[in-house]
Amino acid sequence: MNELFGTLSDGTPVHRWTLRRAGVRVRILSYGGIVQSVEVPDRDGRAGNVVLGFADLGGYLAHPEPYLGALIGRYANRIAQGRFMLDGRSYTLARNNGPNALHGGERGFDQRVWDVRPVEHGVRLTRISPDGEEGFPGRLEVAVTYTLDATGALHIAYEAVTDAPTVVNLTSHGYFDLAGSGNAGGHELRVAASRYAPVDADLIPTGALEDVSGTRFDFRARRAAGSGYDHTFVLDKGVTQTPVEVAELYDPASGRLLTVATTEPGMQVYTADHLGEPFAPGAGIALETQHFPDSPNRPGFPSTVLRPGEVFRSETVYGFSAR
Repeated sequence: MNELFGTLSDGTPVHRWTLRRAGVRVRILSYGGIVQSVEVPDRDGRAGNVVLGFADLGGYLAHPEPYLGALIGRYANRIAQGRFMLDGRSYTLARNNGPNALHGGERGFDQRVWDVRPVEHGVRLTRISPDGEEGFPGRLEVAVTYTLDATGALHIAYEAVTDAPTVVNLTSHGYFDLAGSGNAGGHELRVAASRYAPVDADLIPTGALEDVSGTRFDFRARRAAGSGYDHTFVLDKGVTQTPVEVAELYDPASGRLLTVATTEPGMQVYTADHLGEPFAPGAGIALETQHFPDSPNRPGFPSTVLRPGEVFRSETVYGFSAR
């Protein structure tokens, strides 16, 4: 189902699409490719929204910085000093996070209106990011497809091609609140990651990938998620051609269980300690599947370079159940 959700100041309409399957209802906006809501049943069969969002377009326009449920690009996470070298050439990006570039710059994919068309059990969003947008090289053609499978799992499949060498790192920035209460503090988390990426005071990776053993970053067995996390976990499976399950988030109060499967090598876990108004700290937990922060400046990290003739592909699957 497609309905008008609001209108931007320049008159551009924003539409909302609703997907339904297997007892799950997902609402997606053409603005930012935002996943506005995901309604799933608890252990007693009561449906509730499990992602943070706003009821109207004005909320998203007034509070863009949390990136609630939005598509992130061209580069998810941070690039140090808003600069990188590619094929011997230096590129300078918009710096929107202190000295660094974050989530695509001042106006990333999260603040663009996407073209949307229906596909079987879902929708396909497309846009062209012109050469030089936010400082990134190359004309990038991007497609993101949201679908619900027969179990009600939400699949997010990304594709991109370029006409010049560039860097690409795409993700969805949803915040999960499985209790539907505005407080994810009681959630339990498991992540199949034996290493994580330590960061400096500006949340830029130091370059080391450290063992989680004996540290607060060890979530290999499910335990309380806690707070104070905005870090990339190095998934043990590495880059894969098809999604592999890497994480689960559980809310004992409602019985809702979220599983995460992905092709990506990393997952940013953000416990939303600095989410900002109108949400309380820890209102949700972001599980952002992606490549590592600052990869264009870290040759030892998995490459995020995309060249003409290649196709960037990535897929993440969020599964829902209750117990």
